[in-house]
Amino acid sequence: MSSGIDKLRKDLQILDNFSAEMHLYLPSDILFYPVGSGPRLTLGSYLMRQHRLLLLRDYLDSAEQNTLDHAVGRAQTIFSANLVRFEHHAHEEMDARYRQWREYLRDVNRSGDEYAAYYATSVEPRAMLEALLTQFRLPPYQLNSTVPERLATLDKSLRARWRSGDFVWPEEWQPAYPQDQYWWLYGTPI
Repeated sequence: MSSGIDKLRKDLQILDNFSAEMHLYLPSDILFYPVGSGPRLTLGSYLMRQHRLLLLRDYLDSAEQNTLDHAVGRAQTIFSANLVRFEHHAHEEMDARYRQWREYLRDVNRSGDEYAAYYATSVEPRAMLEALLTQFRLPPYQLNSTVPERLATLDKSLRARWRSGDFVWPEEWQPAYPQDQYWWLYGTPI
């Protein structure tokens, strides 16, 4: 089995754990919520995984697809019942992820190859921002942030130092991230 599919299955476990904790996370004031020994729960981390799992569900067996459907349904119910708290956490996280991404790009601009070598893992905040912004394009969510404009400025700066290339994440994930929308996953900064 490929490592991309293994990672996808690990994402499913993480998503299911996140979904189970979402009813505790949204009412809390904690932005990066601890969930066991795995990654911390944030809306961006959840939505990034949900995006790729839903689009790549054919890689999962029927029991895993049922787990995915249950986890997504549970989270969506909690989101709907806690719209104001969802928007509050999402806006806070967009600011935090924007700062992470901006700092990484500053490091690349200062030191070049040293930081560019870690691009595949460092691009996660950008993917989380995209997932959050995608969620805000759906009704009834309301975006009250300057992050899209500031992100466009960072994207413009990155394009000026961009070398197109191969998809930076596992090959199996590529169908979930078309190059026209996710151009920043197809190459590296120079």
